[in-house]
Amino acid sequence: MGALHRATELLGTALLVGSVYTPFKGVICSSEDSVFLDDEKEREEYVLNDLGVVFHGDINSIKSRSWNYGQFEEGILDACLHLMDRAKLDLSGRGDPVKISRVGSAVINAKDDEGVVAGSWDNIYAYGVVPSAWTGSVDILLEYHSSGMPVRYGQCWVFAGVFNTFLRCIGIPGRIVTNYSSAHDNNANLQLDIFVDEEGKMDSKLTKDSIWNYHCWNEAWMARPDLPVGFGGWQVVDSTPQENSDGMYRCGPASVQAIKHGHVCFQFDAPFVFAEVNSDVVYSKAMKDGTRVIEHIDKTHIGKLILTKEIGSDGTKDITEQYKFQEGTEEERLALETALMYGIKKVTQDTMEQAGTDVDMDFQVENAILGSNFKVTVTFRNNSHTRYTATAHLSGNIVFYTGVTKNEFKSHTFDVTLEPLASKISEVLIKSSEYMSQLLEQASLHFFVTARLNETKKILAKQKTSVLQIPKLHIKVPGEKVVGKEMSVIVEFTNPLNQKLVNVLVRLDGPGLLRTTTKMFRTSPPPTVPGDPNPAHSLSPDCHDPYPHPHPLTAPPEPPTHPTPLLPAAGQSAGGAAREIPKNSTLTWEEKSFPRQAGIRKLIASLNCDALRHVYGELDLEVERKPLM
Repeated sequence: MGALHRATELLGTALLVGSVYTPFKGVICSSEDSVFLDDEKEREEYVLNDLGVVFHGDINSIKSRSWNYGQFEEGILDACLHLMDRAKLDLSGRGDPVKISRVGSAVINAKDDEGVVAGSWDNIYAYGVVPSAWTGSVDILLEYHSSGMPVRYGQCWVFAGVFNTFLRCIGIPGRIVTNYSSAHDNNANLQLDIFVDEEGKMDSKLTKDSIWNYHCWNEAWMARPDLPVGFGGWQVVDSTPQENSDGMYRCGPASVQAIKHGHVCFQFDAPFVFAEVNSDVVYSKAMKDGTRVIEHIDKTHIGKLILTKEIGSDGTKDITEQYKFQEGTEEERLALETALMYGIKKVTQDTMEQAGTDVDMDFQVENAILGSNFKVTVTFRNNSHTRYTATAHLSGNIVFYTGVTKNEFKSHTFDVTLEPLASKISEVLIKSSEYMSQLLEQASLHFFVTARLNETKKILAKQKTSVLQIPKLHIKVPGEKVVGKEMSVIVEFTNPLNQKLVNVLVRLDGPGLLRTTTKMFRTSPPPTVPGDPNPAHSLSPDCHDPYPHPHPLTAPPEPPTHPTPLLPAAGQSAGGAAREIPKNSTLTWEEKSFPRQAGIRKLIASLNCDALRHVYGELDLEVERKPLM
């Protein structure tokens, strides 16, 4: 069965209803449609593919996870049509992809309109599901359609995943985009201000701007008859609630082509997106007399890499040059000047930056596994014939992936002597005991290194984020894999930490293979092996469903005085048994399923507990058709 035939079969009523509600059936069969893609492979990828990939991590450690869009699953079309009803989009507006995507970017988040997903970035998820636990959009949309209450909780990739389901379900081509080193909260002035004091240490009171390790948004393909010719095609739409646009938290559609060329006057929200990918990082020294001196401007730190999923595979597709010209080229300068012409204010190094220094500084963070010690190596290079001395300071911080600091876990000051025309390397040891007890869910550590040259008082500054390597889940499917026949799925995970894990929740998803299932795990007495002084622990799934019915993905606006937590208290199950994984123990879960669809399918699993989050595993497998009798 070809992709087009399968889509027509799966859509069924959707195409019939489309004449009233979702007129974008032409994305498949009519070049006159405003969202038509003329490349069949692109249509199959951006409309018909029900599985996607979300890229996360950081620029030096790109990570990926699969996402089940589930746009053809039962009930999803009704849920997506309900969103347009909820947004009070009249029938005439439902034929306009610009209006639909703009309404969609607002209704997907619950910031100001009780939309689909409630966001949380404070690492507290007592009344809902941890954002990293979600494996797809289906549960979220069905729960919202059923309850009418925001589903808790999401972060940028969750908003983007649900929004992509909405777009593809109603026939608008959509894809998820990840921008690494994404500027945020800088008022679209193309400048992030980092302040240091006269000693070279960062001033956290003055420094308000932040740089996200990464940020996910969506692109939707459409004609833009409201803009000049040439600005249709991919449009940025972002449902993560960041800035207010025309009275609501939403963003876009903003033409990617307009952003690249600096035409930020075109609606909607192009200045904000332009700033996300093109801001400068300005390092300034705050003097005791109140004056500020710009020490350095980093013009390449922001928007270093912009990725989306490759057509027909799970690989990366670099689309950075679709958003910006290469730094330093004439085209890049023209785009910048165009943005300036349209009113974006930008501080330039021509009049503000101090003269260059004879000394360069950089540092590298050793790749490390969560729970291990590692080194930060700082390299100084003296390019002059003069001998210098410097006082350097390294600050290590636990940060949210949004770049917001939780607390400082490492503060280290050291002196270096820089001989003429020579390099000097200093190493700083980071111990796991210094960061493990405070670590946040995405295992992100931010390092800020500054050095003051004692002879000239010049400040050198660099910052980098490091994401620790998190262990993976392993999925196995032994035996035959045939439509309609029982299939065994085994999920395994070994605790690598030097501590026990409690409240361990595993989610298993497999479009066309099984319904989304969740399990809480507990320890069972290990078998006694004669002569074995350290018998291994094995873990089996708790038979109790950790979610009472109905599925509590939502929470009332005001929590009760004594709320029932989503997970039992640490170390306790519904029946009083311990729910923990001792160190070096292996969790094993076997689930039976009956595949519904033949072909290449994917199993997706996630594990979450207080000490470990963003633990994923996936497996591609080929399911055979049921043999004819």
